[in-house]
Amino acid sequence: MTRSPGELSLAADFVPATPAQWRQLALAVLRKSGVADERTGPEDVDDLLSRTTYDGIRLAPLYTAADVPVPPGLPGLPPFTRGGRPTGSLGPGWDVRQRHVDPDPVATREAVLTDLENGVTSIWLALEPGGLDHESLPAVLDGVYLDVAGVVLDAGPATEQAAAALFALAARRKVDTAELNGSLGADPLGWQARTGTPADPRTAATLARRCAADHPRLRAITVDATVYHDAGGSDAEELGCALAAGVAYLRALTDAGLDPVAALGQLEFRYAATADQFLTIAKLRAARRVWARVAEVCGVPAAGAQYQHAVTSSAMMTSRDPWVNMLRTTLACFAAGVGGANAVTVQPFDARLGLPDGFSRRIARNTQSLLLAEANVDRVIDPAGGSWYVERLTEDLAQAAWAWFTEIERAGGLAIALTSGLVAQRLATTWQRRTENLDHRRDPITGVSEFPNLDEALPTRAPAPVPVDGGLPRHRYAERFEALRDRSDAHQAGTGAPPTVFLATLGPVAAHTARASFAANLFAAGGVTTTRSGPGTDPAEIAAAFAASGATVACICGTDKSYAALASSVAGALASAGATRVWLAGKPGGYDNVDSYLFTGCDAVAVLETTLRDLGVA
Repeated sequence: MTRSPGELSLAADFVPATPAQWRQLALAVLRKSGVADERTGPEDVDDLLSRTTYDGIRLAPLYTAADVPVPPGLPGLPPFTRGGRPTGSLGPGWDVRQRHVDPDPVATREAVLTDLENGVTSIWLALEPGGLDHESLPAVLDGVYLDVAGVVLDAGPATEQAAAALFALAARRKVDTAELNGSLGADPLGWQARTGTPADPRTAATLARRCAADHPRLRAITVDATVYHDAGGSDAEELGCALAAGVAYLRALTDAGLDPVAALGQLEFRYAATADQFLTIAKLRAARRVWARVAEVCGVPAAGAQYQHAVTSSAMMTSRDPWVNMLRTTLACFAAGVGGANAVTVQPFDARLGLPDGFSRRIARNTQSLLLAEANVDRVIDPAGGSWYVERLTEDLAQAAWAWFTEIERAGGLAIALTSGLVAQRLATTWQRRTENLDHRRDPITGVSEFPNLDEALPTRAPAPVPVDGGLPRHRYAERFEALRDRSDAHQAGTGAPPTVFLATLGPVAAHTARASFAANLFAAGGVTTTRSGPGTDPAEIAAAFAASGATVACICGTDKSYAALASSVAGALASAGATRVWLAGKPGGYDNVDSYLFTGCDAVAVLETTLRDLGVA
């Protein structure tokens, strides 16, 4: 092949590889690692390396151009999969939005001004119930230029009063009505989902008419889909509920006299962004695609560019080892930016501990500043565009979300589906499947279910307002493990000693370290410390060390070879020395005197529950 001077032809000198060749090479690696054997063929490779999401979407190990089902279109044009603007986030980037939950107006004003002086471009205020009083808005926003910084309200049933306070403040300051920007946050369906109490949708329609007439940069309604995410829902379930809420609001707004274009312009959608970056990227892209379909059905496809606010997931945040939350929120923020969110909120790493301090708010906003100014995430239009994996995942999520949305619509709409329990039952089923994976550590939580730090000293924070409840539950991925840790801490506070398991380590250090470390890591996930017998093979000596330790539960750790020779006799000696339960770190093998087994993929929560009960931890 000849090329003219200066011509660049990528991969021109290489013979194109085929999927069949890749599978053959992958099979060799799987056989070498023990995952596959000689009976496994290349046709089995995809199944061995695939996994399935909570929406039943199969994630394959390899994608090609043939996997892209439909053309994704162009940025700024229907179906808006690749973004609502032709230039993506180029230029201004996304809106850096910080949330404030402190009910003290003086402290909140100081925090708001600090944020706005250091990179934040809009503020999100949690108002009644539990947060700021709407009457304190003038004090909180003292010094805030309302024609520059966006203001987003979150006031629940007090939305009308909070909006009136904001309008009155803007009028007193003579702010041009065309410059007031942000969102009034009306979301009666979201309030119903959180509390079980239906709210009056007429307020939202009234505010939407006023915004459409007088405040072109202000949106009246927020479709907050994070409530469904926090209740344990999957990505497609979150999207389907958001779609159903958005359609319900469109009906209410058009019934109130707004035309479809104006009605579409009054909605802002809020989604959870998680540390699973590819699912977050695809979720935001799929959300735009399905909403564009709604606009198309309404006869105004060009008005279907969904305005998105991505918030780092509350469900993924931990109270134990909270500093790891900085890593989780960085991944989530990156995914939100790449996915095309118009506004992004990064939750402070200490959000689970109470009110964030100045340092944690600074880290939260600087996470976004770094991604924008140093990582240049906003310098590329639709960075994920053209990825066969992302395009396929986007379409699969869109299809799954649309199917759930139509099921809600057949039930009579979101309000009825919430009242009847349809939504709650669907999300509870997904949460049960997620809980199963969390308990077995198939979905590991760094710093909690994996690699916990029993010596950590948690920072102290002032209590935060208690969120409203009464509707869908609020779950956190770490909740079951952290509840076990709380029990162990209470036991230590009451007795002066932590619950402890004795590790009977067989053979030299090199032989038992792997399984002893595995067992110690698992027990630590429930706040249980471990002590080791040290190298040895004499059952009598190991039993004597156990008796001297004061422990009542033991776990044998060694190799399969040492188990064959010693496990039964060591377990018998431990039982004779007073062990109420003898565990063995390894696959079940039918050894005499061994009560239970620890192994990769076992139910870690059940193991810890049993251990704490055996140790007398209430």
